[in-house]
Amino acid sequence: MSRELQKTRKPSVAGSFYPASAKEIKTMLGGWLRPGEDSLIPPRALIVPHAGYVFSGEVAASAYNRIPKGHSYNRIFLLGPSHRAGFAGASVDTSNSSWQTPLGLVKTDTTLGKKLISEGDGVFTLWSDAAHNDEHCLEVQIPFLQMIFGDVPPIVPIVIGTERLSILEGIAKVLEPYFNEDNLFIISSDFSHYPSYEDAKASDLFLADTITNGGLEEFLQALKQIDKKGYPGQGTAACGACAIAVLLRMMDAQGRDSFSAEHVLYRNSGDSPYGDKFRVVGYNSIVFTASDHLFHFTQEEKEKMIAAARSSIYSYLGLEYEGDDSPVGILREKGYGVFVTLYLEGRLRGCIGRFTSSSSLHSTIREMARNAAFSDPRFPALSKKEAPMIEIEVSVLSPLKKIESIDEFKLGRDGIYMIKGYNHGTFLPQVAKETGWNTEEFLGHCARDKAGIGYYGWKDAELYTYQTEVVKEYD
Repeated sequence: MSRELQKTRKPSVAGSFYPASAKEIKTMLGGWLRPGEDSLIPPRALIVPHAGYVFSGEVAASAYNRIPKGHSYNRIFLLGPSHRAGFAGASVDTSNSSWQTPLGLVKTDTTLGKKLISEGDGVFTLWSDAAHNDEHCLEVQIPFLQMIFGDVPPIVPIVIGTERLSILEGIAKVLEPYFNEDNLFIISSDFSHYPSYEDAKASDLFLADTITNGGLEEFLQALKQIDKKGYPGQGTAACGACAIAVLLRMMDAQGRDSFSAEHVLYRNSGDSPYGDKFRVVGYNSIVFTASDHLFHFTQEEKEKMIAAARSSIYSYLGLEYEGDDSPVGILREKGYGVFVTLYLEGRLRGCIGRFTSSSSLHSTIREMARNAAFSDPRFPALSKKEAPMIEIEVSVLSPLKKIESIDEFKLGRDGIYMIKGYNHGTFLPQVAKETGWNTEEFLGHCARDKAGIGYYGWKDAELYTYQTEVVKEYD
């Protein structure tokens, strides 16, 4: 390796933004970090703050905790704003073979950095000392990665020096081929700068809601709305807006519906014993995962699914149903597996389904709704008094897929169906989230409680996976 590529980027803000000793870092972050178990889907991107750990460390940790324990990536892209130098593009580290913190070294992918520059049509630039040497927004993320991964995948550090939309779109276009399940994108951004506590909270939560539910256009409009409100003292609604814009443009390019976003935690510096309530900085953590939609139901189709289930239950009870449950679109089609789940005051009140059907989806939903209400052996038949109070959930299923190893099963994404002799049982994917079980608990409870083959009976049973698209009555 050449002398140039053996350079190491030394820590710039250790001892100020975060502790200068490995022991102190481990103690501080160890109190916040609880790496996710296999019940979590690997994130595709995180938005995390970059202030001093005493102010924002817990918020950042809440996003890093969503990385499944033992999971890894090919690369980790770090994107953040330049706080100290302005320039027309993105400066990618092609100079240092590693970055150092008190916890040790993390390798950089300088080869890919040079490739981005060659493909970038001028939007990517070489390493800039002015942009990187004293910049904190990426450096403060490295100890979190070292604590989560141990052996951290190679990083691609990128500092953005402009908010010019055409350049940000160019950056996104170059990075978009790498925005896939093999890589993790970490977007480093604080939110409100220096309004009052309550004004920051209003601005930051509004912007977080926009990011989780919209694309780039909605984000840009939200920034304009916040600016128009003119919160006293507020200099910016998000210092890393440039990096957030790049992320949202990449998601727009791949289809915003292909991603699910969760706003995990909000705090601002006024929540810290080291801050005050008069001039605060806001911190959000947001996690993006691939949504893996099986079907793209229209709003009308969703409403008709719920109507079909409720009208079927009401009809059986001799109650009048005032809605329109006539089949439209996909509800006229045949062959879909369906489960209908009923809840009463937040508790399960019945769940029945089938994996295939020769009837229309509309008819299958009606049949399963009646069975869930009146034929689930775990519950008494639904009463007229209970019927108006139930909440209905319709799960439309993908075809069953036989698996040879439990390694092929993904908790939270897959349902399980197991067969052993004459015994069989299933759990829908959403049971994992509702119970908090890990993989073994999920399979064990299904084997014992649903299939009746004992807690470890799944180990020599035939196993099948499937996925569901869930339609909830009050979403």
